[in-house]
Parts: sequence; structure tokens; C-alpha cells
Amino acid sequence: MNKEKLANLLGLAQRAGRIISGEELTVKAIQEGKAHLVFLAQDAAPNLSKKITDKSRYYQVEVLTVFSTLELSSAIGKARKVLAVTDAGFTKKMRSLM
Repeated sequence: MNKEKLANLLGLAQRAGRIISGEELTVKAIQEGKAHLVFLAQDAAPNLSKKITDKSRYYQVEVLTVFSTLELSSAIGKARKVLAVTDAGFTKKMRSLM
């Protein structure tokens, strides 16, 4: 898996407005079926991890924990522990990099 390319793609998706970030907004995106793919920081708090993985499992959204909080934050230029990709095209490209 190419983490650098994945991080660059996340940045691109962020600039294109295809990323929803932050706990509440991500959960809402999962529930509304807008989230195609969820990125959760490896070092996120246990209660956040459980909340996101439970919601994602229920709504059948894939969750990836390939980045740390620092890597995730620097990829999108905001301090975040969780984010959702809302674009099918970006999701497909990201999956191909996995």
C-alpha cells in the first residue's frame, strides 16, 4: 500500500470538497449514506474508535486505520482523527491504492 499517494489523494479530495471530517459530521455522513469510505486514526480514543466502527459496520461502510492522527491531519490540512470520503471516484482510486 502506498501511504504517500493515499495521503496526497486525501488532500486532493479535501480541496475538491469531497471530504467530511470531524466526529459528528462523519457519523452523520455514515447514517445518511453519504460516506463511501471512512478513515480513522490508529491512535484515536477508544470511545471514538468504537463509535465509528460500530456505525460503519451497521451501515456497511469500510473503515481504514492506516494513518496516525498526525498523518491524517497533515494530509487534509486540519487536525482531525476521523474523516469520510463522499465521492465514489475518489473512493475507487483510494481502494485501488490499498
